[in-house]
Amino acid sequence: MDVISVLKKNIWFVLSILAVTLSLGFVFSDGLIAMEKAWNREEYSHGYLIPLISFWFIWQSRKQLLEASRQGGSWIGFAIVLFGLLLGFVGELATLFIITQYAFLVTLFGLALSFVGWQGMRWLWFPLTYLFFMIPLPNFIYNNLSSQLQLISSWLGVLVIRAFDISVNLQGNVIDLGVYQLQVVEACSGLRYLFPLMSFGYLCAYLFKGKFWMRVVLFLSTIPITVLMNSFRIGVIGVLVEYWGIEQAEGFLHDFEGWIIFVGCLGILYIEMRILAKLFIKEKDFSKVFVVDAFFSPVPDSEQNQNQEQAEPIHMPKTFVAACFALLLMLPAAAFIGDRQELTPDRSRFTNFPLSIDDWHGVEVGMGQEYIDTLKFDDYIIGNYTKKDDRVPVNFYVAYYASQRKGASAHSPKSCIPGDGWRIADFNQRAIDGVTSANGEPLRVNRAVISKGKNKQLVYYWFQQRGRIITNEYLVKWFLFWDALTKKRTDGALVRLVIALPDGMDESQGDQKLAEFLQDIFPLLKTYVPD
Repeated sequence: MDVISVLKKNIWFVLSILAVTLSLGFVFSDGLIAMEKAWNREEYSHGYLIPLISFWFIWQSRKQLLEASRQGGSWIGFAIVLFGLLLGFVGELATLFIITQYAFLVTLFGLALSFVGWQGMRWLWFPLTYLFFMIPLPNFIYNNLSSQLQLISSWLGVLVIRAFDISVNLQGNVIDLGVYQLQVVEACSGLRYLFPLMSFGYLCAYLFKGKFWMRVVLFLSTIPITVLMNSFRIGVIGVLVEYWGIEQAEGFLHDFEGWIIFVGCLGILYIEMRILAKLFIKEKDFSKVFVVDAFFSPVPDSEQNQNQEQAEPIHMPKTFVAACFALLLMLPAAAFIGDRQELTPDRSRFTNFPLSIDDWHGVEVGMGQEYIDTLKFDDYIIGNYTKKDDRVPVNFYVAYYASQRKGASAHSPKSCIPGDGWRIADFNQRAIDGVTSANGEPLRVNRAVISKGKNKQLVYYWFQQRGRIITNEYLVKWFLFWDALTKKRTDGALVRLVIALPDGMDESQGDQKLAEFLQDIFPLLKTYVPD
């Protein structure tokens, strides 16, 4: 029985799979396109391999899956498909890609369950859960994780440098070698190793035929392996820069070192599997512990011929047919939602923001291009404002985002402050008397006292988002979703004020000065950060 004959015998099944594939691609197109664009970033570049590996595992289990489908699918799978489509509908209305991407996986899981039932899911649970590694992290989680890993990697990297008897000073993410200063930027946080290594570790844990706890240890160990190896890389770069110059931290050598470290991570993962097998399984033949032959060895010709001769029409359970019908019904709604455009209100740009406000006189301060590229805002202002005969300026910074659904959103200063070597000595919230927010209540801000060595500063900040003043960064994410859904808007800004507290100036004086400045500039903000 040739391939053409098999296709003719199962023409309805082939057409249904083709229709499901095209429908899934259309319904979740915005999220899938955004996901593919994220794969162009180094930390997510492994994303192209994830669906291919998952498909390979499904293809290798095709015989077992077809046998399971003959016993009927599950109506729970149909219900999961409905939930996934609803979640995707909400994600499209809110124009938030991350919701659409996870809704795609939920719908895919429901379709599989509706086709093969719970018995068939024993063959599908791994390739379907493996697909989660192709979805980028939500941006605010990524930023917080990156900031923490930068600090840890910098600290451990300095330990490596000091092991070579090199004098070095660490201030946040800045490694000071005296002649040279190394900035451990976001790209050096280790996430470009962590994400692909975790996906590879998950694959290894599945193929490793040990007890469940061994598999969990194997997978979770990818996190400390990545952190330690990335820290070792930073330390080695510091040593090379100390003896051979700053060129060792740039160009081809810098990138080549990254590849060496990643290969080293894979080597450590392999050694870990060998140790686990040696200590707890005691199997001399490692190929029987780490089993890959079943998934890569070809089917014998005799078995192929036998399977072809005995081929039967593929059974499509009612549950799967119902799930496919529900997916097809979603197509008109998806076409309608596709025309929903995010609204961006009119506003004045910060180039027009006044530098003279009553008794305050400001001087604009520039920002390095590397920080602009990292923060990804659409407009911003940084200025130092002082009153006459006042030598301590108020640093005023606003970062405005026209859209926060495309991988760009306001960074929380609470996460970024430690990266510059500052320590948060006190953190609370404060209501500013004499300054009224849109709801008629006093303006409430986050208040932080930070220190670095003998230097001390007072920081006020808040998130000004579509008429709301928000101090909790997680609440920002909720209102981002709600306003995208109900207002078709995700614009907003971070507002931050900083004043130095030199010797002889206590915190109460700093509070008074920032409050005075807020009374004068806050009414002006709504022109640049619209309600």
